[in-house]
Amino acid sequence: MTKKYTVIVEQGEDGYLLSGVLELPGCHTQAKTYDELMKRTKEAISLYLEVKGSPKSKSTFLSLQQLEVDAA
Repeated sequence: MTKKYTVIVEQGEDGYLLSGVLELPGCHTQAKTYDELMKRTKEAISLYLEVKGSPKSKSTFLSLQQLEVDAA
């Protein structure tokens, strides 16, 4: 069975790309290229599910926002 996951991709200060899977707390990885990051993210998801199983809660990703706030 195929399942979709929401992945957040960021670039770290050292230039590496970082991914985190919203539906799987603690499921993160990093790589130098986007293609390698996606490959490693799929591996991380598979390993997470193998060890911890599918999460019990069924959350649905709704949006991602950036907010600008004046510093005090």
